[in-house]
Amino acid sequence: MIILGLDPSLSSTGWGVIRSEGARISHVANGQIKTDPSAPMSQRLAALQAGLAEVIAIHQPARAAAEEIFVNKNPQSTLKLAQARGAVLAACGSAGLIVNEHAARLVKKAVTGTGAAEKVQVAAMVKVLLPGVTITGSDAADALAVAIADAHLAPRS
Repeated sequence: MIILGLDPSLSSTGWGVIRSEGARISHVANGQIKTDPSAPMSQRLAALQAGLAEVIAIHQPARAAAEEIFVNKNPQSTLKLAQARGAVLAACGSAGLIVNEHAARLVKKAVTGTGAAEKVQVAAMVKVLLPGVTITGSDAADALAVAIADAHLAPRS
C-alpha cells in the first residue's frame, strides 16, 4: 500500500510517500510544496492544492495521513495553518483519498519512541527507518514521519 504523509503549512508543505507491506516500509518519494509569500492568500492556497494534486496524480497513494491541528500561541499563525490544511484536505478529498489524522506526540512516539522528540531526532529516525533516503527538508522529514506512523497506527486495509 502506498501512503502519503503530509505536514501542512502555508509557506512550505512537506509531503512524503512510502510503501507499506505488512510491517515493512520503504521510501518512494518526498518533497516540499513552497508558496510565494508575496502572493495573495487565494493564490498561495490554490498553488498548494494544485501542487499536492500533482503529487497525488504521480504517486497514486491509497490513503493519506496528517498531524492533527494544534493551536499556536499566535492566532494568525493558527489561522494560516488551518487554511493551508484546508487546501491540503481539499486536494486529498478531490482525489478520493481518506486522510487519517494523528496527534503530533503520537507520530513522534511511533517514529522515535518518545512523544517529546525534537525535529532533529525525528529526522534522524526517519533516515534510520528508511535507509538511503535523501530528505528534501525538515517539512518533508516530518511528512515521512507521519506516513511511517500511519503505516503502524492505522487499521490494516
